[in-house]
Amino acid sequence: MAQLDKAKMIVDKDFRIAEIDERIYGSFIEHLGRAVYGGIYEPGHPSANEHGFRMDVIELVKQLNVPIVRYPGGNMVSAYNWEDGVGPKEERPRRLELAWRTIETNDVGTNEFAQWAKEANSEVMMAVNLGTRGIDAARNLLEYCNHPEGTYYSDLRIKHGYREPHKIKTWCLGNEMDGPWQIGHKTADEYGRLAAETAKAMRLVDPSIELVSCGSSSIGMPTFPEWEAKTLDHTYDYVDFVSLHQYYGNQDNDSANYLAKTMDMDHFIKTVISTCDYIQAKKRSKKKIHLSFDEWNVWYHSKDHDAKLDPWTIAPPQLEDHYNFEDALLVGSMLITLLKHADRVKMACMAQLVNVIAPIMAEQGGSWKQTIFYPYMHASAFGRGVSLQPVVSSPLHDTKDYTDVPYLDSAVVYNEEKEEVTIFALNRHLSESVPLTADVRSFADYRLIEHIVLENDDLKAVNSLNEEKVKPHGNGSAELKDGIIEAQLSKASWNVIRLAK
Repeated sequence: MAQLDKAKMIVDKDFRIAEIDERIYGSFIEHLGRAVYGGIYEPGHPSANEHGFRMDVIELVKQLNVPIVRYPGGNMVSAYNWEDGVGPKEERPRRLELAWRTIETNDVGTNEFAQWAKEANSEVMMAVNLGTRGIDAARNLLEYCNHPEGTYYSDLRIKHGYREPHKIKTWCLGNEMDGPWQIGHKTADEYGRLAAETAKAMRLVDPSIELVSCGSSSIGMPTFPEWEAKTLDHTYDYVDFVSLHQYYGNQDNDSANYLAKTMDMDHFIKTVISTCDYIQAKKRSKKKIHLSFDEWNVWYHSKDHDAKLDPWTIAPPQLEDHYNFEDALLVGSMLITLLKHADRVKMACMAQLVNVIAPIMAEQGGSWKQTIFYPYMHASAFGRGVSLQPVVSSPLHDTKDYTDVPYLDSAVVYNEEKEEVTIFALNRHLSESVPLTADVRSFADYRLIEHIVLENDDLKAVNSLNEEKVKPHGNGSAELKDGIIEAQLSKASWNVIRLAK
């Protein structure tokens, strides 16, 4: 096969998309499977601290530098009574958890999770139940979490051993209320009315909070994007964000088509933006609604296994996808897509963080990094600053579902404070390297400091506790001369090319 045409890129510090909100590197912990019990929390484990939190897991979370974590769900929140998870543990009820058909012990609740987030150097994105409950439960939970003292719920928090308020800033108004699977599923108008009234009450309790209105559960929902238009008609004046959720999988074992699925994600984001802007125009509003992509990841490996689990057990191994190398490539591409939309996507949560469709796995013998850990870690570490708009030309290809797919998928981040520039570059070609020429003359006096590569000849290679088959190396080929970078992006590879003054 003839060598591929070059991919070319011009990077200029003045071609700015937007300042990146670090919360696009957020994640998610739901009371689901072993995310909480046996994941972040396992009293008696050799690594557990006095609160029962696994410190080996916290150390890996810190490596990812996760700024915000959504909690406690997810589908689980739509039938959750937050009061079950506070107060003396011996008095907390065991409940049937209806979303995932397990037993919820309530050993971990609001206060414990706020404590865990603090230890993991993260903030909490709290979801309220708008499935079986509504305005009252939401305002009471907010008062419990954020009001200093002198009222019933704030004093109850103090009685429970937490004198200082948790000061939780970001709140989700329910979860996936467009989904017929959701407990308390609502029509767009039903949800929009309830969310708007809940938002108004919550803002009276604490005007400083940010609120997220439920968007569509995926781009494939039959109600998309009418759901966004109808719900935002009610909530637009009272919320700051609308949510998006999307998972991808390679069920057909068509790797080229799989790695092109971020074309679909890009279209999803653009459609939600245009719907938000339509409601803004309709309302003659000066306010822009931002996007919270608060569930995204690869999810398909574990579905057959999960269909065979017995119901009503405690913390069964649900949704434990073991990710392979090509999953890591797609995750890198999804992160690139978020960076390309940094002007409107201000928060995002990789779902989830530990054990459940997660970059971190925790077993009795220790914790380990899944393949997807690495692109997430690189983006979080080096993707802080301003998202730039490079001028890119790339050879194209077609797949089963997508046309004109660029082999080069890329994003560029300029960290002015640290005087660093990072090019994230994915080569989607499964058998050929792509030569890349990047003009970075706008960054005079910068030098190349590293070219990190994640590559593997086996797209299906997976990591485990005992063997890390997929991990990055620093031996990329990039060279910088007279303001021009020349690099070979090896076949099916994730690349991080870094410059500094």
